[in-house]
Amino acid sequence: MFDKEYDVIVVGAGHAGSEAAAAAANLGSKTLLVTMNLQTIGQMSCNPAMGGIAKGQIVREIDALGGYSGIISDKSAIQFKMLNKSKGPAMWSPRTQNDRMRFAEEWRLALERTPNVDFYQEMISGLIIEGDKVCGVKTSLGIEIKSKSVVLTNGTFLNGLIHIGERQLGGGRAGEKAAIGITEQLVSLGFESGRMKTGTPPRVDGRSLDYSKMIVQPGDAIPEKFSYTNTKPLTHQRDCHMTHTSALVHDLLREGFDRSPMFNGRIKSLGPRYCPSIEDKINRFADKDKHQLFVEPEGWDTVEIYVNGFSTSLPEDVQFKALRSVVGFENVKFFRPGYAIEYDYFPPTQLKHTLETKLVNNLYFAGQINGTTGYEEAASQGLMAGINAHLKIQEEEPFMLNRDEAYIGVLIDDLITKGTEEPYRMFTSRAEYRTLLRQDNADIRLTPMAHKIGLASDNRLKRMEEKQKKSDAFVNFFRETSVQPEDINPILESVNSALVKQSDKMFKTFSRPNVTMDHMKTLSVVAEFIEKEKLDREVQEQTEIQVKYAGYIAKEKNNADKLQRLENIKIPENFDYSKLKSLSYEAREKLEAIRPVTISQASRISGVSPSDVSVLLVFMGR
Repeated sequence: MFDKEYDVIVVGAGHAGSEAAAAAANLGSKTLLVTMNLQTIGQMSCNPAMGGIAKGQIVREIDALGGYSGIISDKSAIQFKMLNKSKGPAMWSPRTQNDRMRFAEEWRLALERTPNVDFYQEMISGLIIEGDKVCGVKTSLGIEIKSKSVVLTNGTFLNGLIHIGERQLGGGRAGEKAAIGITEQLVSLGFESGRMKTGTPPRVDGRSLDYSKMIVQPGDAIPEKFSYTNTKPLTHQRDCHMTHTSALVHDLLREGFDRSPMFNGRIKSLGPRYCPSIEDKINRFADKDKHQLFVEPEGWDTVEIYVNGFSTSLPEDVQFKALRSVVGFENVKFFRPGYAIEYDYFPPTQLKHTLETKLVNNLYFAGQINGTTGYEEAASQGLMAGINAHLKIQEEEPFMLNRDEAYIGVLIDDLITKGTEEPYRMFTSRAEYRTLLRQDNADIRLTPMAHKIGLASDNRLKRMEEKQKKSDAFVNFFRETSVQPEDINPILESVNSALVKQSDKMFKTFSRPNVTMDHMKTLSVVAEFIEKEKLDREVQEQTEIQVKYAGYIAKEKNNADKLQRLENIKIPENFDYSKLKSLSYEAREKLEAIRPVTISQASRISGVSPSDVSVLLVFMGR
């Protein structure tokens, strides 16, 4: 059946696997995507949404790099929101509600339209290893498929165990069996593995809910989109709704705590700190008598509803009784109960920055196997693993992103440098250069890099360059054009800002906190420039940010440049840390285990102090 050797085999077709296969194939590698069920390619296993705080920035970055997640999110969106608009632009985060069935369908169709991608449905039970190099995979039917590299994106399927109350079911997702064999083989090769937990809420029948008792959560009046390509923004949207739990609901849930796998010891692994189950919430935040629940439709036409905020592994009868006491849910009918799932992962400190494993050459890990949670985090890792698997077998330079270049760079650096003992989720607070890493400029930051390696098309690069050219010209217009007091003072007066007494450059007045682009557009000279240069909303927004936050952006860029000096100081690959007696014992132990590539990476390892970094710098002649 498989008489040829593939360049790249991707195991698993979730968000990580789909992006990995697309990236490797679009770069020219002969790629095989293997999954246990071809009907669940790109499936949204949990909530029917993409993006959100920091995650929206990642989707924009994936799109800027030539990935598919942004395009597919736009094509299957039923609602769009830009979160955190009341805060500064570094915090603005795009998010879509999506049609779950259409999202998976669009992923399948996109991959089928991608040349160089072959498909095969079966469970992979092991890897073919020769020496210290992976050479293919073995299926549960005993078929051997040869390849030059392998990307593992197994999600929650590695020895997956589903918990509903006191019941335990083997499975990687509701209705799908677990994957066995891979963990055991990797451990025998010297890999360290662990267990993690995640959960999902009940799905209910929307026809049984009373929306009149809930708070409507509409999308944005003027919806934007994720992709920098020509996908269309929404012209109509579906509403979400919000309700909340109560003290009564909490009491009903507590009645089942003695049957909860979280509290009776059956679940021993850690779940996501920032997306806790409802029983975890009422236990950890006992002083709160209510928690918000977001009622999210699963698509345009389906009546299925996702109850965001009610993730649980309590017995199904407890779930049902408690949910029926929630406002608007008095007559709720279940499609299926919520559940928790435990699965194997491999601490990501065992990886290089390229996501290649340190122990086995040409073997890459991406997604939940690395201890992350979230579609977006998984997709970005898949993209990077697919790119680097292709580049490695072509004997080309690896593709890596620094912390000041992308949230994806922050994510991967955090994983391989610090590791994680609980499901890792991206937040804007994790990025020290978030003013540089905004959702609006992801294409400017990353599309030239993607074009250089051959993943972003000429059209993508041309569109980005045109946007940057127009934005730069508009910023210069504000820097060079003066405004008279009689023209600008009415605007300043309307926003309670100090009036000016003499002519000054527009840049200075536009920089004031309460003065917006809409205010500036009331000036005829600005309106004429916009019309003459045909400046769209995207360019206007980019310009406003560049003007208002010029000082912050320059300061952050300067800090990033300083840190880059440490990034440029490489540590020899087989460096013997035992020679440096001045290093603390903990630092020596951590440095030996993680093997940082640069002084900068070494400085971010937990347990490596500034004095340890100084020792390294002295030894390197710095």
